[in-house]
Amino acid sequence: MKILILHRIPYHKIDYHHGIDHNRHKVTYVGTETALTNIPDFLNCRKLIRPGVAKTGDEVIALMEQQQLQFERVISLSEYELLDAAQIREHFGIPGATLAQVEKVRNKVIMKAMVAAEGIRVPKFLCLSQLEQLPKWHDQVVLKPIDGASSENVKVFPSVNSLLLALHVRNTGIDLLDRENPNLAQFEVEEFIQGPIIHFDGLVQDGKVKVVLASQYVGDCLGYANGKPLGSVQIDISTEDKAWVSRVLSAVELTHGSFHLEAIATDSGLVFLEVANRVGGADVVDTFNLATGIHLPSAELKICLGEQFQLPETSNTGKKFGWYVFPGHHYQADYCRIFGHESFHNHPYVIRWQQLSTEQKLPKHISYQAIEIPLAGVVGSNSSESLQAFLEELFAQVNIEPIKS
Repeated sequence: MKILILHRIPYHKIDYHHGIDHNRHKVTYVGTETALTNIPDFLNCRKLIRPGVAKTGDEVIALMEQQQLQFERVISLSEYELLDAAQIREHFGIPGATLAQVEKVRNKVIMKAMVAAEGIRVPKFLCLSQLEQLPKWHDQVVLKPIDGASSENVKVFPSVNSLLLALHVRNTGIDLLDRENPNLAQFEVEEFIQGPIIHFDGLVQDGKVKVVLASQYVGDCLGYANGKPLGSVQIDISTEDKAWVSRVLSAVELTHGSFHLEAIATDSGLVFLEVANRVGGADVVDTFNLATGIHLPSAELKICLGEQFQLPETSNTGKKFGWYVFPGHHYQADYCRIFGHESFHNHPYVIRWQQLSTEQKLPKHISYQAIEIPLAGVVGSNSSESLQAFLEELFAQVNIEPIKS
């Protein structure tokens, strides 16, 4: 089979050769020259360089037409290029998810409307372009891009009135909205619902959930975007929660591949937050693998190719695993020093500990990549509670000091 892969995520995060037999299939990776440098030399593949100045989909279509290339599958495992992959498929009539299908797991307004239509509770929401219809909510509201990720450009306001004032004086703190003639249709407003955030990660094939794990965040993604550490620990999942996950995936017609589904746990049950047709970020892949023996990206690639993947005989080890990340983007500095970590480094819960040296540069953008941020790691123990307590203590004790160059 001739396979085109839109290559954006660093190769080591996916390890494509575990999911695709590169000797059996003819595999081409397309990406910017920089992105393609992390593809290992041992791989039997072709590399196609795109300029990286226009939309990925437009550039790839132009390259394929110029070089008269044909493919039977177009694959992207990056949330940022799922729509591009769909655009390429539709342009050339290649099988796979269409633009309309991908929109259901990329557009937060569309996905919430579809989930709500199935009788599943979602936060009250409205596209920002419908300002005149905004209800006068007196409690906190959340402003977010309809297709964003990593809580970038997400802001919480005390009320709708305070949001409207910020929009009027161009002081939302979001560049895309504080400029002249902003595109309001690219944002949505929703009620702020208090509660722990749970994420469900797993695989679905032919509309059936093959495997799913539940985890609870320690901290939250918005806090991480604003400079606070973030973690996650696996928790027990009930039969009712599994049924809820299946209902949500069915509602947004997510029938193939991996999924990362977030919900708010309230006294009256789960409230849908958002869902993505991709693996979770940070170290979700590693912790999922530790708990189940399943490497999510490899299994997803087999699903993309219509192949079967083997579920391990025992899909749960009984142990719980978690991960933690400390952000570095918010310091706006080149380097950092880490203090207060010494007593945690060799703790028996720690499976992997990774920290930047004082010579390694900090990222300028939001990143969950362990090799880019000040401190990250994976932990494991016999209980969720012990892991949560460990992460809370770690977050309280570790201090990071930016170093200006």
